[in-house]
Amino acid sequence: MEKEKVQELRAFVSYIKSNPSAIDDPSLSFFKDYLLSIGARMPTASIPRSPKAEQGYDDSEDEIVESDIELEGELVEPENDLLPQMGDITKEVSEEDRDTAQMHKSKASEALSEGNLEEAVNQLTMAILLNPTSAILYATRASVFVKMKKPNAAIVDANRALEINPDSAKGYKSRGMAKAMLGEWEEAASDLHQAAKLDYDEEINAVLKKVEPNVHKIEEHRRKYEHLHKEREMKKAQAERQRRRAEAEAAYRSANKETESSESRPSASNNSSAFQDGKVIVVHSQYDLKTKLNAASNASRLSILYFTATWCGPCRVMAPLFEKLAQKHPQIIFLKLDIDQLGSVAQEWNVTSVPTFFFVKNGKTIDTVRGADKNGLERSIALHAK
Repeated sequence: MEKEKVQELRAFVSYIKSNPSAIDDPSLSFFKDYLLSIGARMPTASIPRSPKAEQGYDDSEDEIVESDIELEGELVEPENDLLPQMGDITKEVSEEDRDTAQMHKSKASEALSEGNLEEAVNQLTMAILLNPTSAILYATRASVFVKMKKPNAAIVDANRALEINPDSAKGYKSRGMAKAMLGEWEEAASDLHQAAKLDYDEEINAVLKKVEPNVHKIEEHRRKYEHLHKEREMKKAQAERQRRRAEAEAAYRSANKETESSESRPSASNNSSAFQDGKVIVVHSQYDLKTKLNAASNASRLSILYFTATWCGPCRVMAPLFEKLAQKHPQIIFLKLDIDQLGSVAQEWNVTSVPTFFFVKNGKTIDTVRGADKNGLERSIALHAK
């Protein structure tokens, strides 16, 4: 099929993907009928979202589906042949072995000049078995495998050449060209650039001209979708902040209503439902903490702020005691704050280590207990609970 027609077809499919409803255009009825005849499923019409649904963040609404990248260049199907024979790299090579290996290498060069690639590989293999510590032999055989369009074999030989000599320009060149055949564009570009630094030639430059445009497209594609994913995460985080703020405001209103309705009752019973007397209350935001402390101050009740972290061993020791103390002293408001979730709050309270306990009454800090000091915490509660 002609290349121009293939490109037009690809553009049409991309358009249908991004505009599914276009398939219902009367002018495309013949195409829709064909798709239905082969069992294709047509896109369903979108259902208008209700105002209620628009109030929150719909995770599925922002689902990111990455489009395909249109890359240029012909690829080679990886060969399934047996991998080439590799010599024993630990072999002690004699001068006679080196001389004989050089003779086989010369014969391989003659075979290459005659276009006999199979013979060149055979001669280089015999040379490698005699002198398996020569990087140039592996790199040369790799270059022949590239000419034979056997990228897997070329990569194996190039890897061995670079293992023996990390500065083998021919090893990087052969591996880069083999990677390009397989469509591994970024790795190919990296190898070819390294080869060019070590020993530049025009063939490397010619291959790079084909490889680099694809690398640029891949990098641009990656940047685009990294940006979209970051935007999506920011939207989710903003929705979560709004949700927590709404919860905090609701708690604040509830606490104020409870305070107003209980002003005529004894202070010991004030805000019992709002503050969940006898339980530890988890603080979700700076605003949440402020509203709870204000409500506690209005009710003239003592609050204990317990700054903790999930990774903190001493905190895990103190957590059960804090729960028991909350049950034992229902007139005190026990608040728990995770420094990893509320970093700005911890900074505002100058928390330098966890666990740390602040005793607050009428808007003022009246005592502090630092560390896993069970006795110290119980003494301070006994002192200020009166």
